[in-house]
Amino acid sequence: MRLDSHLHLWEVGEGRYPWLGPQHGQLYRTYSVQEARETLAAAGVQRAILVQADDTAADTEAMLAHGNAHEWIAGVVGWLPLEDPAAAAAMLEKWRAHTKFCGVRTLIHDDQRPDVLGLAPVRESLGLLAVEGIPFEVPDAFPRHLGQVAALATELPELTVVVDHLGKPPRAGSGGEMFPWERQLRAVAALPNTVAKVSGLHCGGVEFSAGSLTRVWDIALEAFGPSRLMFGGDWPVSLLGAPYAETTAVLASLIGSLSLDEAAALWHATAERVYSR
Repeated sequence: MRLDSHLHLWEVGEGRYPWLGPQHGQLYRTYSVQEARETLAAAGVQRAILVQADDTAADTEAMLAHGNAHEWIAGVVGWLPLEDPAAAAAMLEKWRAHTKFCGVRTLIHDDQRPDVLGLAPVRESLGLLAVEGIPFEVPDAFPRHLGQVAALATELPELTVVVDHLGKPPRAGSGGEMFPWERQLRAVAALPNTVAKVSGLHCGGVEFSAGSLTRVWDIALEAFGPSRLMFGGDWPVSLLGAPYAETTAVLASLIGSLSLDEAAALWHATAERVYSR
């Protein structure tokens, strides 16, 4: 069984996805649920978690509708207005009525404020998630936000914090830039209520192969262990680096070095536990 913990869908031309434009090349088109299903099936992936790509209720509603219509969609990580706890609580009650709703994320990697995760209203909203047992995902955050995640996980020990894309290790930078990323990632991993996605590891101009990812993989595996890591394809964003089947094959090469039980954790068991699927 393979469960992709990080899949996006979007439809251009509706005035949403303000971050997405012609400058993004092949990403600037509609990626439908049918295309996603065919792409995953061709790579031997049976199920997926849809993850928000726009900080709007409309994006979450569209994903939930797809989830209701398609059994292979295991769950939906949606959006909440974290800086407005009252509105977040009301929207959370609405999302909770959907059986496929299983997590929350916001596009904080587009937020220039280095302390956004520490803002009092945000912490109050995240406290609601902790009480409800709903995971919170932090998107590619290095170097802006990864350093805040350990403090967040410490102060809200009942909250499961998911680090997307291993915090985006700076593989395209100098070798020295990897050390602060590693230090921050290990600080997060030292807390038992954190997990991470092995996903989104393409970097422009940097080779994408099992060999080139060895250092990142070894650090993540040592820090979190297989039971707190999960496979994610990051389609269609990952198409900027490689076709989905190639991305999956590279990660499969790394996962293939593990025991059967450890590999099962990365392929599906960790995600099933984290998202209660």
